[in-house]
Amino acid sequence: MQFISTEWQSTSTAPSDGDLEICALDFDGIVHSLPFPCHKDGSNWVDGSGKAHADIQPTQWRKWTSAG
Repeated sequence: MQFISTEWQSTSTAPSDGDLEICALDFDGIVHSLPFPCHKDGSNWVDGSGKAHADIQPTQWRKWTSAG
């Protein structure tokens, strides 16, 4: 059985093979988790649902888990 950590990881270790939950700083310097999945495409981040480039600088990631 493989353990999947729910702890936040550094974006430098983000895999490119699945949807991720990511955090980013807002304009006030507060870290927020994005409400939609994203995935890494090279050095870019892509919105997992719309496949559009997400213009963000994430601080952390963890595996996306649906709340349903």
